[in-house]
Amino acid sequence: MSRVGKYPVEIPAGVQVAISHGVLTAKGKLGELKLALTDNIEAKVEDGKVAIAPRGNSTPARMMWGTTRANVANMLKGVSTGYEKSMEITGTGFRAAVNGSNLVLNLGYSHDVVYPIPAGIKITCERPTAVKVEGVDKRQVGQVAAEIRGWREPEPYKGKGVRYTTETIRRKEGKKK
Repeated sequence: MSRVGKYPVEIPAGVQVAISHGVLTAKGKLGELKLALTDNIEAKVEDGKVAIAPRGNSTPARMMWGTTRANVANMLKGVSTGYEKSMEITGTGFRAAVNGSNLVLNLGYSHDVVYPIPAGIKITCERPTAVKVEGVDKRQVGQVAAEIRGWREPEPYKGKGVRYTTETIRRKEGKKK
């Protein structure tokens, strides 16, 4: 079993953390995030660190201990430096463009895919085949990137589709004569 919960989370410079009425609030230069703490968890801010502890020795309390610590660490990193996911679009005629508050994707369908950009997320296209998703909330950045990738996942024969820049596609050999 992981013991990640016992390590306190360092508060980066320029970030304020407050705990009131079971809600942990982190405020930094990029924005503000809130996390509702469960009854099984106790959080304290002391000496520039956030310490998380279970309120008992029950299984749900010990499970939420590490989860809450990881969520707090992600919040503090998000409000100080932010998160980003970069994606590449591969395929003939495949491209993306930001049009107002929408991301317009041309992915080989008979119509363009129009994806409304959610609040708290910034999407940029440096090139027509490169998309970058940025935001404060790690979960939301990952979810938006997964939804964009889900419109046309990379296929294994030619590699066409939307893929993360860090992702490698396992290519298959085509038909033989």
